Amino acid sequence: MSRPEPSALWELPSAEPAAKPAAKPAARRSAPKGRRKGQQQPAAKDPIARVVVDVPLAHLDRTFDYQVPDRLDDAAVPGARVRVRFAGQLVDGFVLERAETTEHTGRLAFLERVTSSEPVLTGRLAALARAVAQRYAGTMIDVLRLAIPPRHARAEGEPARPAAAVPVPPETTGWGRYQRGEAFVEALRGNRRAHAVWQALPGEDWPARLAELAATVAAEGRSALLVVPDQRDLTRLHDACARLVGPDAVVSLFADLGPAERYRRWLAVSRSTVRVVVGTRAAMFAPVTDPGLFVVWDDGDDLHVDPHMPYPQVRDVLMVRAHAEGASLVVGGFTRTAEAQLLVESGWAHPVVATREELRRAAPRVTPIGEDFDVARDEAARAARLPSVAFEAARQALAADAPVLVQVPRRGYVPALACARCRTPAHCRRCAGPLGLRGDAKGPPSCRWCGVPEASPRCPACGSNRLRAMVVGSKRTAEELGRAFPGVTVRTSGAQEVLATVPARPALVVCTPGAEPVAEGGYGAALLLDGWALLGRQDLRAAEETLRRWMAAAALVRPASAGGRIVVGAEAALTPVQALVRWDPAWHAGRELAERRELGFPPAVRMAGVEGAPDAVAALLAELSLPASGEILGPVPLGEPDAEGRTERERALIRVPREDGKALAAALAAAQAGRVARKETSPVRIQLDPLQLI
Repeated sequence: MSRPEPSALWELPSAEPAAKPAAKPAARRSAPKGRRKGQQQPAAKDPIARVVVDVPLAHLDRTFDYQVPDRLDDAAVPGARVRVRFAGQLVDGFVLERAETTEHTGRLAFLERVTSSEPVLTGRLAALARAVAQRYAGTMIDVLRLAIPPRHARAEGEPARPAAAVPVPPETTGWGRYQRGEAFVEALRGNRRAHAVWQALPGEDWPARLAELAATVAAEGRSALLVVPDQRDLTRLHDACARLVGPDAVVSLFADLGPAERYRRWLAVSRSTVRVVVGTRAAMFAPVTDPGLFVVWDDGDDLHVDPHMPYPQVRDVLMVRAHAEGASLVVGGFTRTAEAQLLVESGWAHPVVATREELRRAAPRVTPIGEDFDVARDEAARAARLPSVAFEAARQALAADAPVLVQVPRRGYVPALACARCRTPAHCRRCAGPLGLRGDAKGPPSCRWCGVPEASPRCPACGSNRLRAMVVGSKRTAEELGRAFPGVTVRTSGAQEVLATVPARPALVVCTPGAEPVAEGGYGAALLLDGWALLGRQDLRAAEETLRRWMAAAALVRPASAGGRIVVGAEAALTPVQALVRWDPAWHAGRELAERRELGFPPAVRMAGVEGAPDAVAALLAELSLPASGEILGPVPLGEPDAEGRTERERALIRVPREDGKALAAALAAAQAGRVARKETSPVRIQLDPLQLI
């Protein structure tokens, strides 16, 4: 690792010759011989500090050597926060290590001060930050900004909380329902490394199962880190862990905590006073001591991807940690992603799934229907745009005093309109924006971009003047269901208000995907409407994401033996529908991975997206030193072109086989560092393994 930097950046000016001092009073002590008054002296032992400087410049992604003055010898411990002078400015930094010598041949600047002696940057965390930066073509300081929360002096000055007691080993009989489940638990008890892809049964109390694994590891004196997508899941998992290991032995980390509380909890983890850590993606870098288990639940959720550079994904970060620290890893969920399937097929992880007999006892009955269904037999069903099968399933569940879950792909009233004959999306004739209905759907449709009403719409493809809703929003659906089921409570759960639970009494619960509340005793039925709207999205992961959303909702329904019903609004012949009917997401993940291998899409390959101004993207691609297997796709324009046919931004995709993934990341990092060193003004956004490819 290169440390020297041009002397102009960090050398202090040489001291001017001092004038002959005047006579001093007898009471004042003279300076030691050979030392000018006020001149700093380096520490007697390990006088060199390797510092990671908080400078957001890619070409400076390395450590820099500074001298440690003797007055800061005790405070400048490895991992401490410091202030240093860099290029004439005072900047923050972290002491990575202390050393006896330096490779730099010139004079070194001294540390200005130690902000905090708390060792927040441990050797393990530094190695992890460097590995993640190399994987995603980022810089180490970018990763450290995500990994280490801002300092809060008052919280840091509080006395450390006492270490939690080692819990007793928990009962783990729930894992006996799964093949290899008991063997995995035994591996954790024996402190043996094991990796698993867990497919939870429908209706499974997954927080309790994961809490059992965490308590098993904690009982052996090791730590566990469990990461979930959102706050609702975090609350359930925290409560389950607290019941087994005690409330003082578990801490939850998430971004919405206040600065003081977040830092206080992070310090409890860093100081080894807790052994079980749960959290959202903000916790993936938590500095747990002697980790024995890492868990990511529902790894296909896009909330697991951090929106800040270098855009790490929780599953991949925990894989790096498990491999480097000799710990076990669990990738769990009701469904399985193509990335998890790759772990299974490569032999790195083993599947933990239930037998078909257990599955048949737990799964609800699934009935697929087409998009255009017959509602002529029931006027109420016509008003609620429900097929007779779905209407009867809802009636039976309500009659059994059970709530009914209704999943709608979009929130709002009528988000968009299309031709009733040929399904061509309806656009404004003035600005080409999408047409939609607002409010109570009275009056003509209007443009959702410019607001101009369209009194006489006409389809440009077939000439029809009739419109239909492409996707009816959750508010409109709740209104229609309220008319179809008079006297039944209708509740909504979505972006504005997300319900955590609903009681076990008759109600219609209308929600958007990901906002499904947990029903006490399970839902009597679930109606998954407008499946074509999810499956028809222009997205590489549309089928996988649709199945994930369906199965997350279906897992909340009672088993078929208790009358549980699922009605899904999609054609039965579609692969995701078949996977839902058979409750076999592993089969769907295998097909998805095979198709991506054939087409050359992730995770079968490593792919990077390069986005920016056309000239900047072209310049970066021209100087990129790709491996021989590299392939550049594009660039293609993003957004609508102007009157001259130009666009402000373009994107190019770069594809290499998985074995050349490190070389691709290194090439992109080197190219970005070169642009920054030349002070290019037009930024280029680089993202490895982006979710959006189409």
